[in-house]
Amino acid sequence: MDKNESSKEGVLMRVLTKYIVVEILKGSFVALLLLLTLFNLFTFTDELKELGDGNYGLKEIFYYLVLTSPSVLYELVPSSALLGSLFVLGAMGNNRELIAMRAAGLSIFGIIKSVMIAGAILVVISLLIGEFVAPVTQRMAKMVKASAQQEQVIMSEKYGLWLREGKSFINVRKVVDDSHLADVSIYEINDQQQLHQVIHADFATSLGNQEWKLSDIKKSEISTQQMLAETQSSQLWKLSIAPNLLKIVIVSANNLSLYDLAGYVSFLKKNHQKSQDFELAFWGRIVNPLVTFIMLLLSAPFVIGVKRGVSVGERMMIGVVVGMSFNILDKTVGHLSLIYNLNPPLMAFMPSLAVLAIALFAINRVRD
Repeated sequence: MDKNESSKEGVLMRVLTKYIVVEILKGSFVALLLLLTLFNLFTFTDELKELGDGNYGLKEIFYYLVLTSPSVLYELVPSSALLGSLFVLGAMGNNRELIAMRAAGLSIFGIIKSVMIAGAILVVISLLIGEFVAPVTQRMAKMVKASAQQEQVIMSEKYGLWLREGKSFINVRKVVDDSHLADVSIYEINDQQQLHQVIHADFATSLGNQEWKLSDIKKSEISTQQMLAETQSSQLWKLSIAPNLLKIVIVSANNLSLYDLAGYVSFLKKNHQKSQDFELAFWGRIVNPLVTFIMLLLSAPFVIGVKRGVSVGERMMIGVVVGMSFNILDKTVGHLSLIYNLNPPLMAFMPSLAVLAIALFAINRVRD
């Protein structure tokens, strides 16, 4: 008899746990969709200011929004988890469902365990998007926007940036910054669409007014009868490359997966270059899953410890204030670490650990 009762109790606990997990996931996905829509509306408003630049029309703007959405979604998962859990657990508290669950034998830690299981599912989804989808679509978004606005970009892949201007095809293998290029090849065709000149420069430096200085040049003249080769130390070159085109191939932390970030940080350190920005981005990616769990953990005491009379709107306001406060703290600490050259792992974990301590203190108060 005792075994049967124990078995029934175990089944009941699993049913209640599954119910909480499913409801929190539903609430978090709704919150994620609403936040993503809101952020895309702000982005859409900003992009409308550039409507009509080249071929950048509404179609391209919507395509750009679709491609940037995975990156935004990845960043919004912790806040969505907090809002979703506050909404769902708050509704359960107001409807006395949590009281009924606790009367049935589900402890406070049982409720928190269910919340953490939902968090684990959200973390797995966000990691898959952040590592395998967002970096690719972010690069594609920059490519789509620059191509539509400038009508110059042909391809931006592992072989560098390809551009076309008139009868010239230009390949830039490395962009140091907006004013310095390296490993530049220029292919010129004649009126018969035949290749007649190839110029390769080790370096190119912007002189302003769409004028560049090519250095360490190898030039080849090609005809049906012969091919002539010569070298030059330098040459002036007219080319209307817009700075935003060059930014396509400048390495950005938003365009790199966690694995790529680790490799790039290692590369910068070996070459004695500044790596602080990329180190902070790397550790930020490591911390992001932890932030989701902390946000969910923080929601539990707000619901369990708050009276039933508190409306859902008030609970959501609590979530917004907490989420915004954490983001402000996180950004402030990040900027301070860059300014004062502080330890990136420590600075990345500090805001999350501070909020974790607050969450554990609140849970302990609720238990007492």
